[in-house]
Amino acid sequence: MQLEEQAAKDVVHRLRRARGQIDGIVTMIEEGRSCKDIVTQLAAASRALDRAGFKLVASGLKQCMLGEGGESEMTTDELEKLFLSLA
Repeated sequence: MQLEEQAAKDVVHRLRRARGQIDGIVTMIEEGRSCKDIVTQLAAASRALDRAGFKLVASGLKQCMLGEGGESEMTTDELEKLFLSLA
């Protein structure tokens, strides 16, 4: 699947942000920070990954549905499973 240039940039940006948050979480654990602070950052990293996934799926939905010949590559059930895998 080939994403539009701007969508690809957005997904990469979100993934880099999540990577930074995860690196920060590791540091927090190593420093013995409070459980509350660590869980808060885990939730933020999880949301960043979710948003990257949703952006990826939303941007590529048309391409997932239509193949090169304009025929459907995925059924509605397959698309539904794809979305639910992110939930």
